[in-house]
Formats: sequence, C-alpha cells, structure tokens
Amino acid sequence: MASRHLRPRILLKGLALLVSLAAVGWAADWLAETGVLSQRFVDAEIAGHGAVGYALYVGIGALATAIGFPRQVIAFLGGYAFGTATGTALALLATLSGCAATFFYARMFARSVVARRFGERVRQFDEFLGLHPFQMTMIVRLLPVGSNLVTSLLAGVSRVRAAPFLAGSAVGFVPQTLAFAVAGGGTALAPAIEIALAVVLFAASALLGIMLYRKHRRGTALEASIDDALETDASVPGGTR
Repeated sequence: MASRHLRPRILLKGLALLVSLAAVGWAADWLAETGVLSQRFVDAEIAGHGAVGYALYVGIGALATAIGFPRQVIAFLGGYAFGTATGTALALLATLSGCAATFFYARMFARSVVARRFGERVRQFDEFLGLHPFQMTMIVRLLPVGSNLVTSLLAGVSRVRAAPFLAGSAVGFVPQTLAFAVAGGGTALAPAIEIALAVVLFAASALLGIMLYRKHRRGTALEASIDDALETDASVPGGTR
C-alpha cells in the first residue's frame, strides 16, 4: 500500500524537475536574447523608474543569479542604475533572493541529481561547514574563487539549515557587492577615484576571505580546485583572483 501512495508523488517530483530544468533553459535564453542585463536596457527600463525600476532590477537580478549569472555584474549594474548605496542594497536583495531560490530548488526538487553530479563535493561541503555553518558560509562567500551557483546547489543537498546558510551568505556577499556597486557608480561620477576604491575594496575582501579560510577550516578542505587556486595566488606577490 505504501508503494502505491509513493508512486504518484515520485512521478510528480520527476515531472517538476523536468519542467524546472526546461524553465532554467528558457530563462537563460531569455536573458541572453532580450539583453535585460545590458546598459541599454538599464538606461531605458530601470534607472529613473522609481519603485517599478527597483522591482524589475531585483527580479531580473534574482533570476540571473539563480541560474548562475555572476553576482558581481548584478552589483555593477545596481551601482550604475541607482548609485552606490541604493545599488548595493538592491543588489544584495537580488543576489540573496537568487541564492535562496537555488538552495530551495536543490533541496526540494534536484537533490538526487545534484548529489549524483557532485557526490564527493557534497560530503566535503558538509564537513567544511561543520558545526559553524554561518561563519563558514560567510568565509566561502568572501573567497575570490569558486562558483556562487555550485555553492548554493551543494548547500541545498547538504545537511546545513537554510537560516544560517542564507544569513552567512548575506554577510559574505556585502564586500564584493559594495566593491562592484562602487565601480558601477563610478561610471557616472568621478570614475577614476571610485573604480580605484572598488579595486581596493575587492582586494581587501578577497584577502580577508583567504585569511579566514586558512585560519578556520580546521584541517578540512572546501574543494581541491579552490585550495589549488588559493595556494597559487599566495605564491605570486599581490596575487589574488
């Protein structure tokens, strides 16, 4: 009897996964074809449009982040459209919304697919976050290497709770989001000074992330490729990615 009750649920979950994957493909094509993440679209439809522009930017930014578009570009466009302060706040909202969407998508629909694709990395991720998911997630988000999308997918299929993961992500997102929003705002006002400030902010956040990672990982490793990249950067004077 139990198996009969499970079959429709399993079927519906499989169908939901197929539909969602098709939707992700459609969203990626739509973002590419419509140019909604271009300066021209931002000028025409977002900047100077008040609450409608804010909502459109956050919605597009969340969608783009959820399917793997670089969050730094979202922050740059936020600074360009709204200035540093408002752009940073809205970019954080968009990025965190996209991160949450990816996390819950993996947890609810794609757990088996992600676990099969990233099996060993899921185990490493669980081990790395350990008993301090907020702190370690913050460190992961500060690092200048790695994939925002993959991190959210791995978290979704891991044992980490949503609240500390999302809170740690929000804090860890701040420095790079601010840096790129400053760079975006610098295209409209005092570009040389503001872009220089953005470079300093990015370098400082990257160095902070690397130092915290090395200090707190307690013999664990997030991913071999990340460790290799950080070791390579450390061997080059001033080298961070």
